[in-house]
Amino acid sequence: MSELYVLPEGWEWKKLGDLVDVNIGKTPTRSKKEYFLGDNVWLSIRDLKDNYVSSSNEGLTDDAIKNTRMKIVPKGTLLMSFKLTLGKTAFAGCDLYTNEAIAAMPIKNENKLDKFFLKYAINVIDLEKEVDNAVKGKTLNKQKIKNLDIPIPPLQEQKRIVAKLDSLFERIDRAITLHRQNIDEADALMGAVLNEVFGELEGKYEKRNLASFDPNISAGGTPLRKEKAYWNGNIEWYSSGELNQLYTLPSKEKITQLGLENSSAKLFSKGTLLIGMYDTAAMKMSILSNDASCNQAIVGFKPKENELNILFVKYQLEYLKEKILEQRQGVRQKNLNLTKIKNIIIEYPPLKIQQKTVQYLDRIARETEKLKQVQQQKLQQLKDLKASFLDRAFRGEL
Repeated sequence: MSELYVLPEGWEWKKLGDLVDVNIGKTPTRSKKEYFLGDNVWLSIRDLKDNYVSSSNEGLTDDAIKNTRMKIVPKGTLLMSFKLTLGKTAFAGCDLYTNEAIAAMPIKNENKLDKFFLKYAINVIDLEKEVDNAVKGKTLNKQKIKNLDIPIPPLQEQKRIVAKLDSLFERIDRAITLHRQNIDEADALMGAVLNEVFGELEGKYEKRNLASFDPNISAGGTPLRKEKAYWNGNIEWYSSGELNQLYTLPSKEKITQLGLENSSAKLFSKGTLLIGMYDTAAMKMSILSNDASCNQAIVGFKPKENELNILFVKYQLEYLKEKILEQRQGVRQKNLNLTKIKNIIIEYPPLKIQQKTVQYLDRIARETEKLKQVQQQKLQQLKDLKASFLDRAFRGEL
């Protein structure tokens, strides 16, 4: 809250560091893989999914904790992310440990501050305005966390506000859950149609792998970050997190011709299907709206238009997605690779049948997308309502 506003009588502004201790977690050396095969809960940001967290994607051994001199976070402590993903909060559901992107914030005096009130208060702060611009990536430092301004009413008023917000948010969250279920059902409908369509085509035509349609199928690359002459040019450059639409939107980053020529990055032509390979982005896909490049976590595939319809390929890959994802390998991160993408086998009916299939699936996709858009608009309205209630609550207006 960079701009302090007038509080109701009896309220006061307090620095977060006056209310809580701010303890930052640690990460053991990654070179010792055995450190990460233990039973001690050790949280990263992606583990902060619920109000109370008592499990993690990775567990530490006692030796890892001892040799890294990690401090235990007691059960019930409020946690907050402060790097890259800012302001995700949760309570420790058991005694645990965290990495260096999470601050554990035990309250100094519970007779003056309700931890549930504090959790709500942090959700109101615009942490983007507090970002440490001297550090690469979105991050706060410990001192900035301690200097965050929090509006504090008397303890009884804190508890009243928490009870009020809990009640309001419970009803809003029930509605949000219903809208998300409707979105899931629309996706399931599309999935069922894909199963029906490609199940009908199964075994009737020739099968070929992707590489046989495009001998130049390849992954992208990333120019050296430290070379300023390679970045902020006019060549669009995509990461797999941007493969969210049927056709690509303008990229978040761009590279120069020099960056393209001095890296493994490649210029893919308009109409190329980009296919994600790594972790949760594996098999995310978008079609290039313009000539562009991408990083090494993405494969570019473009068959001849008179041989294979690119939308037919995309729909079929969506149909095959679960089977393809079973081929992922890795310990910390499950990935596909270029060879596995090249060797994906697809049904290859005549072009006319491909085009008819695409026309039918496009119509179903448009209908389901309309349903999803309506639900997503309602979801956003509910999220805005929650934000409005939060803002009112911390101005003493609720």
